[in-house]
Amino acid sequence: MGTLAYYLALPFLHGIALLPMRILYGLSDLLFVLVFHLVRYRRKVVRTNLRNSFPEKDARELATIERHFYRWFGDLVLETLKTLHITPALVDRLVQVEGTDVLRRYKEKGRSIIIVMGHWGNWELGGARFATLGLHQLNVIYHPLHDRHFNDLVIRMRTRLGNGLYPMTDTMKCMVRDRGKLTATAFIADQTPPPERAYWTTFLHQDTPVFWGTEKIAAKLGYPVVYCGIDRIARGRYRMRFEDLVPEPKDTPEGLISEAHTRRLEQDIRANPAIWLWTHRRWKHQRPALTPQGM
Repeated sequence: MGTLAYYLALPFLHGIALLPMRILYGLSDLLFVLVFHLVRYRRKVVRTNLRNSFPEKDARELATIERHFYRWFGDLVLETLKTLHITPALVDRLVQVEGTDVLRRYKEKGRSIIIVMGHWGNWELGGARFATLGLHQLNVIYHPLHDRHFNDLVIRMRTRLGNGLYPMTDTMKCMVRDRGKLTATAFIADQTPPPERAYWTTFLHQDTPVFWGTEKIAAKLGYPVVYCGIDRIARGRYRMRFEDLVPEPKDTPEGLISEAHTRRLEQDIRANPAIWLWTHRRWKHQRPALTPQGM
């Protein structure tokens, strides 16, 4: 059934990806009605996440963020589909870039870097835009999908402009293998790790587990950690910016890197909360009793 569904869906997906942006946003408006009003996709999860993350906001403010989130969510889905056929010229028009001097400085020194980011803005367009910069070779860490056909489709979508992918389970092995190349490895740091193997901190007023990988790998390989934020400045317009976060990660105190990227992402979410992925069950685990980190 998976194979049949894939081949039935494939012409539809490619057809949508070939549409002009103005028509895509018209479809997104229809998708908002379907997802928000009819299907009510994960409305309970979104409302709980927003209420717990912003206890200082009243019900009206939270309801406004919720509606804006679902409108952006439809745009995110269709903008991501657009990357199946997006051209370098179009992605350059959709995504402005700031802070390339940070990347160029490390390139001139011959230093590979780690980029840390969250599900804030449009990370798929951001990856496509990075490919057009002509600086480091970007390798994105990804979790393979269970369905082989759709997994291959996602791989083609993310690599067609020149980026590479590292399977999550082989991240360290791939980075060691590529140490002779000038790379930027992108860690999306707001995913949920197993609670017993996580760094625990407070994020948006809640106990939150954070993957150790970004910190451990940066310290071991000595790769500078650069933060990437992808803000939406208007519909169909994003601003991607790069900032030095931890230039020299070796011999840093335990938890410093994890705290730094968590706090920076939190700052961005507070500035523009509607463009973070609130449908994600980020807080499904409880902090183990004997976990002193982040306290």
